[in-house]
Amino acid sequence: MIYTPLEQFSIISLIPIRLGNIYLSFTNSSLFLLLTTGLVFLLFHMVTQNGGYLVPSRWQSLVEMIYEFVVSLVDEQIGPKGRKYFPLIFTLFVFLIFTNLIGMVPYSFTATSHLVVTFGLSVSLFIGITIVGFQTHGLHFFSFLLPKGAPLSLAPLLVVLELVSYCFRAVSLGVRLFANMMAGHTLVKILSGFAWTMLSVGPLLATASIIPFGIVFALTGLEIGVACLQAYVFTILTCIYLNDAINLH
Repeated sequence: MIYTPLEQFSIISLIPIRLGNIYLSFTNSSLFLLLTTGLVFLLFHMVTQNGGYLVPSRWQSLVEMIYEFVVSLVDEQIGPKGRKYFPLIFTLFVFLIFTNLIGMVPYSFTATSHLVVTFGLSVSLFIGITIVGFQTHGLHFFSFLLPKGAPLSLAPLLVVLELVSYCFRAVSLGVRLFANMMAGHTLVKILSGFAWTMLSVGPLLATASIIPFGIVFALTGLEIGVACLQAYVFTILTCIYLNDAINLH
């Protein structure tokens, strides 16, 4: 049997569920999404059940660091008007960073390496942000499509370009996260498979396999950084888009 680096992204049905022509099976992706949610809920429950401690533990310090980081992010990117959207931004960042990091555990599954998950999340946020824009400004929200000071003769062209650019946010936000997570995991799998093949061929190549094994360890550390960075990028872009909808920048 030939194993490919893309095998790690296979969706496996754990509990088959069919309702007519609708396929609603519980898969490995669903399992790890629920596992991530459960672990995050358990962590936050443990550090907040007694109102926290005067001298915080390591886990409480971690939660407080994440909280303060997201608060500063919302204040810098949106301002005081964004405080009421803080629970959404905080939940989004925590969910993404824990999902990405759990995917780095050997024999686990990275849910954010599937386009259906990241694209579904980005489209949902795009629709919600658009609704916020209309609730805040009404039909005046359409003025976002025509940059201030632009000549009216170019209005038809600029409106079309701005509309395409605005709608493309829903695509780029999800594709960026999916592509980075999938590409990084694939590269690590290819190099680790190459190193294992060298190790099993003969003593000479086994010695040389130290090089690809070293690269794999370095890439694993890089992937952990990318997992955190992509959660940050996804969250900060959401804040920027929300700021545009609220303040029409």
